[in-house]
Amino acid sequence: MYVRKRRKPVSEINVVPYIDVMLVLLIIFMVTAPLVTQGVKVDLPKADAQPLKDDSKPPLIASVDASGQYFLNVGNSQDKPLEASELAALVGEHLKKEPETPVIVKGDGAVPYNNVVQLMVLLQRSGVPSVGLMTDSSEIE
Repeated sequence: MYVRKRRKPVSEINVVPYIDVMLVLLIIFMVTAPLVTQGVKVDLPKADAQPLKDDSKPPLIASVDASGQYFLNVGNSQDKPLEASELAALVGEHLKKEPETPVIVKGDGAVPYNNVVQLMVLLQRSGVPSVGLMTDSSEIE
């Protein structure tokens, strides 16, 4: 007759399967992390921009052209490029005289987005509470 020896029960946890699962999860996160941070697809709402009312004050239009030069539609130098400090001073002086004047940013279509943002920051530092963005009336589909 064959007698079996009794084995002691093993009371240790076998961690090898857990390590395998953790390595697979690590690889998945390493592959998907760059894909998540690249960007988000945004569907912008389609709406018609309303023009300014005829009875409102004429707005200040701060422009930035494709080469990054600033312009302002105030005074006799509307076609002359301005330095950032000159533009800020002119806008600040005008808003001290007429604080209710709306301010509009007009950016060239070929100008980098950063230049438009820099113009908006410059206007904010010179005391403009809010700005509007000038758009073209062309239909976008």
